[in-house]
This record gives sequence, structure tokens and C-alpha cells, in this order.
Amino acid sequence: MTYALITPPSAEPLTLAEVKAHLRLDGAEEDVLLLSLIRTARQFLERETGLCLITQSWRLYLDRWPRDGVIRLFRSPVQVIQSVRVYGLGGAPVQVSLEDHLLDGAGRPARLWLKHTPVTGRTVNGIEIDFSAGYGEAGTDVPDTLKRAMLIQIGHMFAFRGVISAEQQPAGIPDGYERLIAPFRMRRL
Repeated sequence: MTYALITPPSAEPLTLAEVKAHLRLDGAEEDVLLLSLIRTARQFLERETGLCLITQSWRLYLDRWPRDGVIRLFRSPVQVIQSVRVYGLGGAPVQVSLEDHLLDGAGRPARLWLKHTPVTGRTVNGIEIDFSAGYGEAGTDVPDTLKRAMLIQIGHMFAFRGVISAEQQPAGIPDGYERLIAPFRMRRL
């Protein structure tokens, strides 16, 4: 099971103005850095929770169909399944019908069931599922708790900007961050 980002988000959950207000900054001297920290905070939060904050397109590669027939998508919330392809015995891609499919896009993990699951001719990555996931196109669709966690993380990274290089960010986890994202983490047994 491998995920590939096909189309990244077209915006960030927080605006530059929101971050500058949080940090009590007025000038434009730090704008480039702040935009980079917003992106870093979003990416870190998405990795920690398995959530997609802003709408983005993903491709899931599978070697075989799950035994129970339910495909689990660990990027959520899933908005729509765009296409499912199986590489046949000759190596050519075959579109799988999405008629009568069932999608629980809000579940954690999201779950997809397909009525027809043709045999794949490839041993590795013979199944491709393209889907869109995220809360929406704008930051206003993202839960406020997650935006607050991002603001705390950005403030922490901004405070340590000269001590830790950009490649090593985030420098640490600020107090309160874990409590804010805990309800959004996926529990595993």
C-alpha cells in the first residue's frame, strides 16, 4: 500500500494575516518565512493525524484486493473516489466500474467497497485508486482546533527559527499541541 500525492492543496488552512495577527507582527520582512512555516505546520499535522486539511488528490497503489473486500484509505476525510484502475494480464489499465460502490469517506480510516474487483495482472502496484480528500477548498472548512494547533506550532517554529535550520523543523512540539490534535489522531490497536 503506497500513497502518492497527485494534486497538492491549492491553499493553506491559515492565511498570512491570521498568522501575523497570532504572532503580533506588522511588517512584511518575515512573510516568506511565515508562508514556509504555514506549509510545514500543515504537512506535519497531516502526517501526525492522517488527515488532509485542504482538498487534495491522492493515488493509492495496492498489490491485491483486501480479503474482506473493504479498502481502507488512510487519508481522510475522503470526498470522492475519482477512478479505480486495474492492470490486466496484458499490462494495459482497465477502468473498474464505480457503479454500486460504497464509500464511508468520513470514517477513520475511510472505507471503500466495490461490487466488481477484477483480477490484476501485476504482482506489484496492479491496482490504482484515485481519490480526493480534505475538509474543503478553504481554510474556513478546517476545524478550528486544528487551526489553533497549527498556530501554536508556527509560533514555536518562529521562535526557534535561528537556532534550528529549516530542514530540521519542526524543532520540537510546543505545550498544548498534542492535546489539541489528540482527538483527531487515528487510534490503532
